[in-house]
Amino acid sequence: MTRRRSGVQIPYGPRSTPGPVSPAGAPGSRPGIEGTDQRPVTRQQAPPRRPAPPWLTEPLRRLETDARLDPLADRLSVVAGAVVDSPGRSDALRGAWFGHALHPMLTDFPLGSWMSASLLDLVGGHSARPASRRLIGFGLLAAVPTVAAGLAEWQATFGAARRVGVVHAGVNATATTLYASSWLARRRGRHATGVVLGVAGGVVATLGGYLGGHLSLVRKVGTADPTLGDGLRPTAVG
Repeated sequence: MTRRRSGVQIPYGPRSTPGPVSPAGAPGSRPGIEGTDQRPVTRQQAPPRRPAPPWLTEPLRRLETDARLDPLADRLSVVAGAVVDSPGRSDALRGAWFGHALHPMLTDFPLGSWMSASLLDLVGGHSARPASRRLIGFGLLAAVPTVAAGLAEWQATFGAARRVGVVHAGVNATATTLYASSWLARRRGRHATGVVLGVAGGVVATLGGYLGGHLSLVRKVGTADPTLGDGLRPTAVG
């Protein structure tokens, strides 16, 4: 069975399972999956053979319903508003011109640089120390547009996605601070301390990546052009 809306044909198969309906009238929202304005679509991949372990899923469920995170989200929203202070800048940072969200793609640059630095620490020897320090420095520079794009995308969310997003931002800020400390330690000749701080940053960044995956894959947070793919709808447009 299919239905049409705004000239786009959206397939609904027997496996299609719409998510919770967003509250009517929520800012920047349309009915769809809670926390975004994404409309339900038919999933193309096979369902997982077994559910994720409770020690992974239960903390996420608690985050999504923890109203104590709302005041933190309000404070972060002030920062995001300063970054995304015009519709044109918002569209540019969200990737409306690009066809899909920029933030997930941009994360490859800081994370790839930082992971490469740790790999050089492990196998590169003494001669690789300058390259390792430069990679961390490049990752810190690349984190600036990555954070800006993430804030622009997060600013259009509400509810469960907004709460997970503020934790995601806090975890990533911690990882970035650890890598900045690693860079400073290396620059001052304290290479061993820099290595430890870099490893700690990598562990924290992994947690941040998991939360980011939950936002993009489960909560469907992310700009998408409706003309790309089968029945894909933009998460936040206009």
